[in-house]
Amino acid sequence: MRENKVKRILNQGGVSLGTMIFEFNTTGTARLTAATGAEFAIFDMEHTGWDMETVRMLMATSCTAELVPLVRVPAAQYHFIARVLDVGAMGFMVPMVETEEQAKLIALSAKYPPAGRRGAAFGFAHDDYQVGDILATMNSANQEGLVIAQIETALGLENVEKIAAVEGIDVLWIGQFDLSNFLGIPGQFEHPRFQRALGRVLEACQRYGKAAGYMVTSVDEGCRLIDRGFRIIAYWGDMWVYQQGLRQGFRGMREQCRLP
Repeated sequence: MRENKVKRILNQGGVSLGTMIFEFNTTGTARLTAATGAEFAIFDMEHTGWDMETVRMLMATSCTAELVPLVRVPAAQYHFIARVLDVGAMGFMVPMVETEEQAKLIALSAKYPPAGRRGAAFGFAHDDYQVGDILATMNSANQEGLVIAQIETALGLENVEKIAAVEGIDVLWIGQFDLSNFLGIPGQFEHPRFQRALGRVLEACQRYGKAAGYMVTSVDEGCRLIDRGFRIIAYWGDMWVYQQGLRQGFRGMREQCRLP
């Protein structure tokens, strides 16, 4: 498995920037994204309806890009996690992680024995179809894979310290809309209850040596969260960035060209 640049940055205490991909499942998406300076892209299976064949194509067309391809799986289940890793993902995100037991299942599903229970399949896409030293292959995969658990519910927040303590979990990622919904304050991200939740996740990350993650919608928001201690940041998602760029261009032309 090739070196995971994002994991290296996080392990050294740095900040990694990337984006999320929800809509543009094309062969050029990874290279287009890499050309912007993104260090990672999270390809979403939770809300898009993308199947494993789509993800397989996206991972195959990501291998030549200077980009770490990650996949958000639909649920904390072994068959989702093992499959996205086998088709070439360099890590994954799991939504709505709520308990220590779930976190342990996620970590075990991601690692080959003796660290975990990932099934062996060598010479496949994740190995670039090369058969080499099996022990070295397993050690590399265990070290380079990035494991992200999302904290998105009141129960997940209640158990965040136990989740953060699980070996093999690298990142705790706030799902802000779901978390605010489950806290009874939908979309109220400045609400004291939501802000206290952010602080609790950050404290758990700092205590157990994990990185805190978040998807932001603006540069200002990203800088505020980085200043606060978040270290892996997704700048929005493909469809919203596309709409924003077109909207700005059309607005500018209508104003400058005096169009109705």
